[in-house]
Formats: sequence, C-alpha cells, structure tokens
Amino acid sequence: MAKSGKGPKGKKITLKVAKNCIKITFDGRKRLDLSKMGITNFPKCILRLSDIDELDLSRNLIKKIPDSISKFQNLRWLDLHSNYIDKLPESIGQMTSLLYLNVSNNRLTTNGLPVELNQLKNIRTVNLGLNHLDSVPTTLGALKELHEVGLHDNLLNSIPNSISKLPKLKKLNIKRNPFPMAEESDIFIDSIKRLENLYLVEAKDLCGPCLRKCQQARDKLNRIKSMAMTPRKAIFGSLVSPNSTAKESQEDWR
Repeated sequence: MAKSGKGPKGKKITLKVAKNCIKITFDGRKRLDLSKMGITNFPKCILRLSDIDELDLSRNLIKKIPDSISKFQNLRWLDLHSNYIDKLPESIGQMTSLLYLNVSNNRLTTNGLPVELNQLKNIRTVNLGLNHLDSVPTTLGALKELHEVGLHDNLLNSIPNSISKLPKLKKLNIKRNPFPMAEESDIFIDSIKRLENLYLVEAKDLCGPCLRKCQQARDKLNRIKSMAMTPRKAIFGSLVSPNSTAKESQEDWR
C-alpha cells in the first residue's frame, strides 16, 4: 500500500515539556533548548515563555517560523540551524535585542530574507551558511555591530562592498561559493584580515622596552603561523554550525 503524502507528524511539545527544557546558562540567562526533538511545527505554546533569553530549535524538521516569534522581545540568542525553513518572517526585525542568529543549513533563498533584518541594530553574529542564497542581502550592510558573518556553502558569485565596510567585522566565512575568480574572494577576505593588524598606538609613542615586547610578540605569532603548513581539518567554532564540509552532509545534521 502506498504511503500517504503527508510528512512526519513529529513530536508534540506541550507547555509542561517546554518548561522542563529551560536551562540556566553559566551567565544566568534562561535558555529554552528544544533541539533534536523531531519537531515539525513551531510550538506555539512556547510563546507563553516570552521572558526567555535564548531559544534553540536547531536540528528539527521545522518548515515555517510564524510572525508571532516577535513576542520574544528579550531574546538575545536564536538558533534555528538544520531545519527546512525557506523564509524568515518580517516580524523578526522587531526582535531588536538579538545578538546571535543562526539559520544555517536550511532552505533559505535571498527572497526569503526580509528587508526588516536591517532593524537588528544590536546583532553581533549572523550565520546564513548552507542555504540557497544567490546574492548577499544588502540589508546586512546596515548592521554596524556585526562581528561575525557566515555565508559559506551558498550560490554566491559576489560580495557587496557594504559588507567589507562594516566597521566591526572580524570573521567572515564565504567558503565553497561559486565565485567566478578565486582571486576576488581572496582580496575581499584579505581586507577583513587587515582589520586585525591595525595598531592601537603608533610605534613612536611607545617606550623602548614596550616596543620590543610588542615586536617580540609579533615575531612569535609570525613563527607560529609559518609552522602551520600541514593541512588540517577546518574548525569553525560557533560561527559555522553545523560544522559541515559539504552540502551532501546536510541531512546528517537534522
């Protein structure tokens, strides 16, 4: 007998279950962790827990995020990676307390990213890797507090200049995109790396002993870099999660 065309029913999350999944982080924040629970629909009952600081719905089967998510006005950390989301709601722009947003390993297209993202004036980290973006939303250029951006494993062939002009950008991952010329992406990345080489004071303003200490520390770092010639498996840390090296492994993260 043929199977029904309906998708998996998924686990039902009740308010009681959700309350039992609230954890207190090391810095005293309230985190609601509903990751890896086979959830197919956004559990509306958790909207009654709008005082939480962090929400983790990663590694589920969720396809749609409702506009009502904006009720989480205190939310600083939102992790939706490894679901089946193809569009973010416009109301996400109202979540102005957000510092961290991870929507990697979904089915997002450029059209699925609302212009209201430019209202997230305090956000520090945005991960859009492992999606179907064919261009970088210009709205990212308005987020002046951005420190880290993940755009790896998409369909990008260029990066807008507005990204390189972000004043606080320190980390950018644009690996495994179909750029027409590798040199172009290398030049762009180099412009980001140069931010780490700026001096806070000029050499002439340092006393002799301090200047020598700075030079010795710099020489030591250069020696360490020159010794790191053996190819190693990439470690992406919190910026790139899931830590995938190819789109073929996307399902492994669900």
